[in-house]
Amino acid sequence: MNVLKKLGSVILAVVVLTAFSLSSGVARAGNISVAVLNMQEVVLGSDAGIAGRKIMEKKARELRETFRADGEALAALQKEIQKKSSVWSEEKKQEKVLEFQKKRRDLQLKQADAKLEMKSLQDKQLAPILKELKPVVAEVAKKKGYTLILPKSSVVYAADSIDISEEVTKALNARMKKSINK
Repeated sequence: MNVLKKLGSVILAVVVLTAFSLSSGVARAGNISVAVLNMQEVVLGSDAGIAGRKIMEKKARELRETFRADGEALAALQKEIQKKSSVWSEEKKQEKVLEFQKKRRDLQLKQADAKLEMKSLQDKQLAPILKELKPVVAEVAKKKGYTLILPKSSVVYAADSIDISEEVTKALNARMKKSINK
């Protein structure tokens, strides 16, 4: 029974100490001013992001047209093989099948190269935006008195009043125009 009283006292002491430490942590957190930022909205909604997206879309259309023509030629060759293979000699069939396989492999390589080219273009378009974004966020945070900026995607709930995405986008646009004009 004595052991139970001691154990109960220890548990009570731990609970009380935990409560005090948590309440003091909450009090310290009261000095933090928090805002959220939708990074994707800022990057894609900025003037540079919109211009970059247009460049990317134009390049993607060009590549799709190239691949469409190559794909149609490949499909035509496949149909020819299917239709005429019964009348062709074995040698002719093998020749056409090898031609088809080579063209298909070439198309796959072109598509892989295009994917790398698009990734490189995306990186080229995003790099200057991302380079300027961090100092812009810091500038807006200091100006508004925020001590912590969280990505909106990581927050379960945030009031619209603490979303600084639009303000950061405007500041980023202004900063990007200055760096372009230099």
